[in-house]
Amino acid sequence: MNITATTTQITAVKTALQTINTNLPFLTGLTIEERIALPAIDVNNKAFTEDAIHAGVNNVQLIPSYVSVPSIQNDMTLFTQLDEIIILVKQLLEKLEDTQLLAGSEAYTSALALYKLFSSAADAGVPGADAIHNQLKQRFAGQGGPGKPATDPNS
Repeated sequence: MNITATTTQITAVKTALQTINTNLPFLTGLTIEERIALPAIDVNNKAFTEDAIHAGVNNVQLIPSYVSVPSIQNDMTLFTQLDEIIILVKQLLEKLEDTQLLAGSEAYTSALALYKLFSSAADAGVPGADAIHNQLKQRFAGQGGPGKPATDPNS
């Protein structure tokens, strides 16, 4: 990849994300337990919910005064609005994660190549290479378990 984001780009993205948070101040966080306990809406539940709302709107005389059909409609509208935003955010997150994976993979692969170069230099007796090689080889110390060779890429 051999690219980096500029400070201006990172600042602009952080500002844009803060703008999203500012524009959606009602966003909330849930605990794992709360997420598990809440009934989730799926395709079937969404159709049922929409049908129940339509029935409530068209049969107001059957709804007790303590039940607010407009509030239920608002919840459903927000669900639908957020669904559209979530799809866009997931697409962006996938691209961010894929780019991060690629950059990290390239950096690690290049680091392994450097390690091999320092190892070769140490083997050849180049002054100072032993110290670098010894520092870097700590990454592979203890790998392989009993009776198995370590997975040192120089092997």
